[in-house]
Amino acid sequence: MTARDGITPPRATFGSHVLADLAGIDAALLRDAARLESILTEAAQQAGARVIGAHFHHFGGEHGVTGVVLLAESHITIHTWPEHRFAAVDAFMCGAARAADAVDAIAAALGTQAQVRQQVARGGAPT
Repeated sequence: MTARDGITPPRATFGSHVLADLAGIDAALLRDAARLESILTEAAQQAGARVIGAHFHHFGGEHGVTGVVLLAESHITIHTWPEHRFAAVDAFMCGAARAADAVDAIAAALGTQAQVRQQVARGGAPT
């Protein structure tokens, strides 16, 4: 972005948003809503975030889980596909909380075999 484009780059960002595709994870773990909630909650705390609440839903049988941990600093979400041994994780945090550290902790706790990440500085729209 440049001033020539009519958009002035922000002086600072609001936070960091990490998107992670995690693969090679045990399918049983990806169906365990209670365990996933514990993993994401612990990861948030390790990253310096304050947990407000959480909601996790298992879609039944061999299906996966969708979950969200609400943070004072924003959120962490997970969507799992046990049949593919895959999880999509999204961590957005502002202030001193460290989204990348949360994703590191989640990937380690899940026993991730392979991963692809993107990190985005949020707050690019002019105010």
